[in-house]
Amino acid sequence: MDFGVTQDSGVTQGVRLLEVGEDEADIRLDRWFKRHFPGLGHGRLEKLLRTGQVRVDGRRAKASHRVSAGCSIRVPPLEDSAAHARPRRRPSPPQAELDAARDWVLYRDDLVIAINKPPGLAVQGGSGVHRHLDGLLDGLRFDAAERPRLVHRLDRDTSGVMLLARTATAARRLSAAFRGKSVRKVYWGLVVGVPRPARGRIDAPLVKRLGAGGEKTVTDADGGKSAVTYYRVMETAARQVSRLALWPLTGRTHQLRVHCAEVLGRPIVGDGKYGGAPAFLAADGLAKRPHLHAHSIVMPHPGDASGRHLLQVTAPLPPHMREAWKIFGFDANDESDPFAELVL
Repeated sequence: MDFGVTQDSGVTQGVRLLEVGEDEADIRLDRWFKRHFPGLGHGRLEKLLRTGQVRVDGRRAKASHRVSAGCSIRVPPLEDSAAHARPRRRPSPPQAELDAARDWVLYRDDLVIAINKPPGLAVQGGSGVHRHLDGLLDGLRFDAAERPRLVHRLDRDTSGVMLLARTATAARRLSAAFRGKSVRKVYWGLVVGVPRPARGRIDAPLVKRLGAGGEKTVTDADGGKSAVTYYRVMETAARQVSRLALWPLTGRTHQLRVHCAEVLGRPIVGDGKYGGAPAFLAADGLAKRPHLHAHSIVMPHPGDASGRHLLQVTAPLPPHMREAWKIFGFDANDESDPFAELVL
């Protein structure tokens, strides 16, 4: 592929200026480098960014910077290993797993696929994570020339609606919508006890911290990043447990789990990471895993520039949460809008 390499007398010998293609718009700068220079380690890239050797349109940038189609990326001379090495490819998933992924599809058109991600499936790979949604996307290609693209995330332990873009344009528009306020993403969660008040707005900044038990997200009013969640108690059972509707306006890591446990003082049932022992209730048949589910998404369809055509998708509960709903007598078919009165 021709990446639009240009060079003139004002460019240092060996330095390249690479142009971002249309199909690469809106991806992170570090992911762009991983795609084109897979042998370049993240630590080395960070050093090149800190020292200004890598620039975007002549300006310094961070690894998280999202590139635009047509912008110019300055790439300094790289060691042969960084410039040419290719990552070790993992074996493709078994065909049975790729076929099974199609059973998760809730909605599909030419631009978007909506799936019901099962709990326990990571969205992307990492240290010790060999099975993940990103590795199964070829099973969701259907009749498209390319595999669908991830545009947002769900925690590994959280199930529910996830959207995949089938084209670069759809990916750009969906990503922009998720960064803005045009997406209404409602979660259902089971929490210990009954929050008071029964509805409200949580505004508690969050930050990741490394401790004895590994990395965790915690509230930090001074150094944390903005994190806002609306919640509403939908049903309760003997004041022992509540079904909550949760609408996160921001998408911080583990935001809902931390806001429930730390701010409301009512951890998600089965969430030992943030709720400790009190998160596990003594009820026959109740699974010892987090009970949090991305129940629905409503947002402008990426194929309608006017924003009037809405994409609306709802995902049924996973088996362990359906069982919990039976145990406590909750309504698994509730179609009400818990935040209908909120207009942002």
